[in-house]
Amino acid sequence: MTIKKSLFALIAGLAISDPAYADARNVVLVHGATMDGSGWRQVYDILKIRGLSVSVVQLPHTSLAYDIAATRLVLKQQIGPTVLVGHSYGGAVITEAGSEDTVKAMVYVAALQPDKGENLTELSQRFPMKIDMKMLDNQSFVPSPNTYHDSIGSDLPTDVTDFISASAKAMTLEPYLTRFQHAAWHAKPTFGIVTTQDKVIPPALLRWMYKRAGTETTDIVSSHMVYMSHPKETADVILKAVASVD
Repeated sequence: MTIKKSLFALIAGLAISDPAYADARNVVLVHGATMDGSGWRQVYDILKIRGLSVSVVQLPHTSLAYDIAATRLVLKQQIGPTVLVGHSYGGAVITEAGSEDTVKAMVYVAALQPDKGENLTELSQRFPMKIDMKMLDNQSFVPSPNTYHDSIGSDLPTDVTDFISASAKAMTLEPYLTRFQHAAWHAKPTFGIVTTQDKVIPPALLRWMYKRAGTETTDIVSSHMVYMSHPKETADVILKAVASVD
């Protein structure tokens, strides 16, 4: 066994024996609109080193209901208490899916946090979101490639944002018009990241949602893509949520 592998095993072994992580063993990560789960890789690696079981949801983006269902299918695979994490639109998904009994805490990473009876269009009108959309037909869109770097991930290398843009998954407008049936944050502890340089979801909207929900808030000087540009800081907030479960 190499020195690197031995060190990894030692760190992982120490994390497993840490009483702070005795109950919440699982973390489920949910990506945002027009993206996929691969952007979570660095956060995933950090959490795995800490001895956690980590799963990544791949949202189909065919409807809000299907995105929630896809998340619930991953949650059903978890054994024991779970921390559910959502980025951006993924926050809306976990707001519904978080009602599963195994979910003991939720983390909103620059994420939408609607209440029961709201839809995302109404919510965003409080502090208008800035999505430069390229419409593919009368219902489907992707972010405009021309402004992707500056508007979504300005603190990432351009070759990274170019690739994310090139691999963008088409999103429909339906999830932004659908009213939410549940808001799991009413009954479960929540943690939220405010991205202070966010040009997609205004920091003022993030603060308003988090304050309304009683969410424990952490500010990170970052673009909307905080989990990729600041993976350690993002993982630290998730680990705080894990440690809160008793």
